[in-house]
Amino acid sequence: MHNAYFVAGTDTDVGKTVCSCAILHAAQQAGIAMVGYKPIASGSDNTSQGLRNSDALLLQQASSVSVTYDEVNPYAFYRPVSPHIAAAEEHKTIEFSVLSQGLADLKAKSECVLIEGAGGWRVPVNNSDYLSSWVKQEQLPVILVVGVKLGCLNHALLTAEAIQADGLTIVGWIANQVQSTTDNYTVMITWLEQHLPGKKIAEIPYCPINKRDFLADYIDLTVLN
Repeated sequence: MHNAYFVAGTDTDVGKTVCSCAILHAAQQAGIAMVGYKPIASGSDNTSQGLRNSDALLLQQASSVSVTYDEVNPYAFYRPVSPHIAAAEEHKTIEFSVLSQGLADLKAKSECVLIEGAGGWRVPVNNSDYLSSWVKQEQLPVILVVGVKLGCLNHALLTAEAIQADGLTIVGWIANQVQSTTDNYTVMITWLEQHLPGKKIAEIPYCPINKRDFLADYIDLTVLN
């Protein structure tokens, strides 16, 4: 197992957090000290402790290592918009050095850091850089989350091609059923198995929020060895 993985999505709202928490819970059950990291989060609530993003909080809760919120999420923005827009509105600059230092600090506290991205692969952080630029800088192995729905085959293949064009390795992928019913589900999964690089880590079924603690049972951590 590597000491860090980057969880990328084929788009926004494809279940990166659901899948990341499932991996973290599976690691906890396996006795692996894994911690979640959400370096950039848009869409946060004002609290007495400051801005708090619900996805980052879920990662913090699912981690088997005790860390502070700020360690999990160094950049929290209020509005649920692209990070480059949110940062500009709040007159902030997203610094890759901050992301890297946060990653290094979490590596020192754990066996493995699971880093959840924001949006899709080419989400911009300013007018010239993307979050994927930082992933490339850190040479992180990638776990790809595919939100299984109409159009996902195109999105999955284009995202995989972009990740590989950046010289990075897709070590595995997760099929996440984002709708209660999906036409041609089995056919699409078969196609993804034949065309995506890396091994299938899991097929995550559609389920209510209060049932998601059991999703670890679907994760095959041996793929990451």
